[in-house]
Amino acid sequence: LEVIMRILFICLLLIATESSTLEETRYGQFRRQHINAKMTAMDCDTVIRRKQIYNVDNSCKDTNTFILDNPSEIKNICVEGIFDETLQMTKSHKKFKVVKCELRKEGARKPRCQYTGNLLTNRYVAVDCENNLPVHFARDILSGRCQ
Repeated sequence: LEVIMRILFICLLLIATESSTLEETRYGQFRRQHINAKMTAMDCDTVIRRKQIYNVDNSCKDTNTFILDNPSEIKNICVEGIFDETLQMTKSHKKFKVVKCELRKEGARKPRCQYTGNLLTNRYVAVDCENNLPVHFARDILSGRCQ
């Protein structure tokens, strides 16, 4: 009986470790695609190419937004943010600067993705959270319109 209990305990530990690794992977993808404290509006092409940010079929993303802050501040959105019933997303309690990169030519495929970048300030950020980690960027909201 003691051997069975030990095996069961080890199996539970393996399951817990595997699921936490999966969560980190989703957060890791979010971090790679949407967090860059030093980003400028002129960096879109370079950063998107370097970080390999494309759609699953290797086409260029129409839009990609980078939040200009450190990862711990962005993680706090899921802990301290406000869940918006209408959006079904968690909104940040603090305002961020973001760089929104928009594709210039529709239908382009890597490596020919060219973007126009815009620096936007005073933006609340809405994200999907799983286990208190952001896993999907939903939108940025101008501060005067976020109530």
